[in-house]
Formats: sequence, C-alpha cells, structure tokens
Amino acid sequence: MPEYRIEATGATLGAVVTGGRLADLDEAGFELLLDAFHEHALLIFPDQHLEPEQQVAFARRFGEIEHLYGDSGVVPISNQRHDGSLLDDDNPAMQIMIGNEGWHTDSSYMSLAAKASVLSAQVVPGRGGQTEWADMRAAYEALDEETRERIAVLSARHSLRHSQAKIGHTDPGAMLYGFEGGDPPLRPLVKLHPVTGRPSLFIGRHAYGIPGLSSEASESLLAGLLDFACRPPRIWRHDWQPGDLVIWDNRCLLHRARPYDHTEPRVMRHTRIAGDEATEWAPGLADTA
Repeated sequence: MPEYRIEATGATLGAVVTGGRLADLDEAGFELLLDAFHEHALLIFPDQHLEPEQQVAFARRFGEIEHLYGDSGVVPISNQRHDGSLLDDDNPAMQIMIGNEGWHTDSSYMSLAAKASVLSAQVVPGRGGQTEWADMRAAYEALDEETRERIAVLSARHSLRHSQAKIGHTDPGAMLYGFEGGDPPLRPLVKLHPVTGRPSLFIGRHAYGIPGLSSEASESLLAGLLDFACRPPRIWRHDWQPGDLVIWDNRCLLHRARPYDHTEPRVMRHTRIAGDEATEWAPGLADTA
C-alpha cells in the first residue's frame, strides 16, 4: 500500500493528502482515507490528474453517484464550451455557477441531499476561482447555549429556485438539474452526522422560510447563523492547480466558489455522491401536510 501522508490544514476542517495515486487506490488505502474523511470532512489531493472514469471510480468508493448526473457520473463545471468559446454571464449554466459563489451544500434542495462531492481542476484562471469550505460542526459547537436551544426545534425549506431568484436568475432555461419541480424539502437547522454523531448547522444559500417565523425573521436568523459560521478558523480556501482533486462531506460542510475573470476559462469536473435515504431524505412540504 502506498504511504499516504495526511496533514491537517490548521483550520478546524480539512487535510492535504500526498504520497499515493488515487488511480491505484486499494482497499487498505481507502479505509485509511475514509477514516480521514470522517475526521477532517475535506480531503485535498494535489497533482492527481485523474481521467473522468478514474474520478468516478474513486467517488463510487464512498457511495452511489447521484442519479441526475447521468451515465458518465461527471458533470463539467465550466465557463468554456467544447469549441473553446466562453459562456456569457446571462447563460443559464453561468448563472448557476455565479450562484454557487454563495455558501451552500450540494443538493439540499432535492429530496435526497448529497453525501459528498468530488471536484477536480482541469483549467484554472490566472487569478481567483478558488473554492472555500466552512466547518458547520465547529460552527455549531461555537454557538451559545441559548441559540442552540432556539434552533434545535427549527427547520428550513431548501430551494434552488429560491436561491437563484435572489441573484436575479428566474429562468433556468435548459438547466433542469435542481429545477425538477415539486415542493421544496424541509430540513432541520441542526443535523447529526450519521457516522460521527457530531451535530452541525445545516444552512446555506438554499435555506429559507423557517415554519413558524415571518419571512423577515427567518431571513435574519439564517443570515446571522451563516455570517457567524463562515469565519476563521472554521474556513479553508484551496488555490487550484490543474490535476488537483478534492472530496468533501456535504453533511457537515458548506462551500462556495470564488469570483474570477470570466474572460478566462475555468474548467472543473464534478461528481456528486448521493446521500443514504435513511439519513439524507427530507419530505417536501406537501408530504408534511
């Protein structure tokens, strides 16, 4: 087995893993990485240069690939078309990527939220375009007891339509992913991790409309929690280099892309791992009636 070296970032989350090739990962190596994944919630693998099928094979070690990702298991997160031309900012795909510059967790707006996400870099801009993650475990632990008691019984709706509308994007166009219709799921503000048992905040840009609160009070509470949570030492930023690959735990982290010059290409490959129905399923509002 290759000697994987796992070095914590120094923040409350994240570790950089070197010394092994993920394309050659054996079972003993995976068990080591799985333990590190549950401990750090974010693993960064520099200089891997995986092919798409290798990225999917690595992701499948953690669970089933989210069904809306089709047969390939890889979705381009890119402002560059196949012919090399770049998307305009008003393109629906570009609007989704711009929206993802807000703190969020993947697929919380779907009935079955994501367990984890894998992202790799192919082409990076000269400046900007980093990814940041925020530790919602440490954020919950840092809350005062009064706030913990208040939010323990609260839930919020999650909707991609809602979060995109806040940036002025109301027409998904051909971008059907996440706009599949139906009622938005209702998710508790405090989530217990199904493996570690640690509580964390489950919030982000898709969350809104806490039942029992006015829209203004709901927005104020969620914004305040988000602002408090996403501060050092609970955040980590990765400056991408081509070939880097990262996996993170959507059940206890938020993440966001950072802005960059859209006249430069940024090409990433994304694979999303579906959550387990026993722990990640949430009913839509119609189901709760």
